[in-house]
Amino acid sequence: MRHIGLSNATSAQIAQGRQICEIVCVQNQYNLAHRVDDALIDDLARQSIAYVPFFPLGGFTPLQSSTLSAVAASLRATPMQVALAWLLHRSPNILLIPGTSSVAHLRENLAATELALSDEALARLDAIDNRGGQYAPEADLHGASSTVR
Repeated sequence: MRHIGLSNATSAQIAQGRQICEIVCVQNQYNLAHRVDDALIDDLARQSIAYVPFFPLGGFTPLQSSTLSAVAASLRATPMQVALAWLLHRSPNILLIPGTSSVAHLRENLAATELALSDEALARLDAIDNRGGQYAPEADLHGASSTVR
């Protein structure tokens, strides 16, 4: 049996692909601020299909938010560690491939797996959302031009 992964795929394209062969992975843009795929991630989890978000930290312009920074400070972590921890908490089918530029950066990314996000921290982070591509001022997201249109 052949297995494939899809990238930049819609629900309809995934359904069409599943008629041809087993789909084991979908890679679309998704992060703390860009959550167009919320429902898709949940659907894929029910189907035991992995989801690999690209630009998990915002892409070419990293995620920036005073809320994200405040939560990170309260956890004695970096904002990027908190953003990765949020993704890992989001769904068990999410697999992360964050870019690393050094061994120290790799260690920093790995430390995100050790962060325990409280219900309060999760609620604050969940409020950072660009509402499907539209900037929401109350979401407190700044400067992420690759994710805010």
